[in-house]
Amino acid sequence: MSKRRFDIVAALAGLVVLAPLFAVIAICIRLDSPGPAWFRQQRVGRFGVPFDIIKFRTMRVDSGHGSQLTVGADARITRIGKFLRRYKIDELPQLINVVLGSMSLVGPRPEVPRYVACYPAEVRAIVLSVKPGITDWASICYKDENAILGRSADPERAYLDIILPAKLDYNVRYVRERGFWTDLRIIFSTLAALTRQRLP
Repeated sequence: MSKRRFDIVAALAGLVVLAPLFAVIAICIRLDSPGPAWFRQQRVGRFGVPFDIIKFRTMRVDSGHGSQLTVGADARITRIGKFLRRYKIDELPQLINVVLGSMSLVGPRPEVPRYVACYPAEVRAIVLSVKPGITDWASICYKDENAILGRSADPERAYLDIILPAKLDYNVRYVRERGFWTDLRIIFSTLAALTRQRLP
């Protein structure tokens, strides 16, 4: 319950403080390319229950379904989308998911059903035993995941064989070591990683 209370208080505070920024970003997205400012995608939550994750839209609406991986300089990404993705600003609307209870501030990043189906059964049971989060150790260590995949001849295979297993190791570690102070460490480590990003 203490984790849930912390999530609600922090997420609500964040939404109130960031409301003006959200409005500006939404306008910029709409001016940059036709379509809605918001993007929803089905992800797998706690105990395997699907939910719609909320983000700022960073791709053209006419880009079709395509790959569920974003690789390198993906042509589907809009101009404003490149900036939002670089600084993870597109993830901020997930504070709404936190308030609704489908996500936590800290926890294993939620995957699409296609990749969850590739989890080993034992690992799946552990990772999906907690709510997914906006950030986790894997998000920090693989913040340049798109660039890494962009250097691979087969991004899908590289993700499944190299990146996903490494992420799952981090996720299992988090579930086993989770606690209030661990969450604070991850939050501050995430902020530190983002502040080290340089303007393009």
